Amino acid sequence: MIFAPLIQERLDTLAAISAEPGAITRLYLTPEQARAEILVSGWMREAGMSVRRDAVGNLIGRVEGPEPDAPALVIGSHLDTVRNAGRFDGPLGVLTGIGCVAALVREGVRLPVALEVVGFADEEGVRFAATLTGSRAFAGHLDPAALRTTDAAGTTLAAAMRAYGLDPGAVKSAARDPEKILGYLELHIEQGPMLEREGLAVGLVTAISGASRLELTLTGEAGHAGTVAMTERRDALAGAAECVLAIEARCRGEEHLVGTVGRIQALPGAVNTIPGQARFSLDLRAPDDGQRLAALADIEAACRKIAVRRRLGLGVALLHEADAVPCDPALTALVGAAIAEEGHPVLALPSGAGHDGMSVAAIAPIAMLFVRCRGGISHNPAEYASLSDIEAGAAVMLRAIRGFCAERTRSSA
Repeated sequence: MIFAPLIQERLDTLAAISAEPGAITRLYLTPEQARAEILVSGWMREAGMSVRRDAVGNLIGRVEGPEPDAPALVIGSHLDTVRNAGRFDGPLGVLTGIGCVAALVREGVRLPVALEVVGFADEEGVRFAATLTGSRAFAGHLDPAALRTTDAAGTTLAAAMRAYGLDPGAVKSAARDPEKILGYLELHIEQGPMLEREGLAVGLVTAISGASRLELTLTGEAGHAGTVAMTERRDALAGAAECVLAIEARCRGEEHLVGTVGRIQALPGAVNTIPGQARFSLDLRAPDDGQRLAALADIEAACRKIAVRRRLGLGVALLHEADAVPCDPALTALVGAAIAEEGHPVLALPSGAGHDGMSVAAIAPIAMLFVRCRGGISHNPAEYASLSDIEAGAAVMLRAIRGFCAERTRSSA
């Protein structure tokens, strides 16, 4: 193996940087992020890259092309984690990118383009109520309102940036010129079961699913648990339970459509009181926006029918909506060719999880490569990718980079 042992060693070293003993927790603008930056910037320099940190904390390693400030092919993922995370989600893509650049530099390859590896600073959005902060800023699409979001302690994002040594007034300087970004490649664990089910080490991503997040509120009438007859009740929680099952039934009927009720609250919340109100979340995702929006309309209609039948009021609040992001056909074909040339069957599949590539797609063509993870488990200490699968992913990524450079050389000849 050429890549995997060193990548795994570095993943383990990075995993030791955590805010919580016995867990992996590395949040945005924390001492743990600063320690991770120092470590990863050292590996970037060791690979032959110059290193800088931009205005939001993205770590950028670069090898110049034929002339200074040449357009770059960017390889990236994120360095932050959820709480009590696994060690592969995010860092595997960054460390694989560093390994590929190191291999090219060792060979003394004359690159027709610049190469960059980016460790995005805040993909997960755990500390502040704003996801993809680093990659949104990179693409020039960070909403200034994000600077006013607060963490659990009431610290604003702007204040945390200042305490970290960053200038929130300079956020716009992190935006990259689209003319200078030729493409973006991201390697990531699948975070799902398809590759393992098919017995494959790697997979080709076709699109990153769009998402709708809502809060639904059913309002009935609270009453005494012992005195109100079952036929007379306006039980909001019972209505919510029926809605949850309707959501499950609707989403089971279509491939790649997923719906999740991850939070539910019954009020007033007493053991001897019929719930007069129930609130629950809905996270609905699909790689095709038409599919997602049609399902959303059906789900809302089903919930309204349930509410009417049960004599409940229904309120629906849209909290978040993001369009699906298709991967670039030409760049995806190049990655697909690299998979085949490395001797793997090419399984095309969408990503149900969000990634930094969603933001970067606004300024550059993107493509993604999945690596199998055991049990499809992610955001969990049990997250695992084998050495052989890491090696397969790194070999495909290096071949894709070579293929991209070869195409650029041919087109400029």
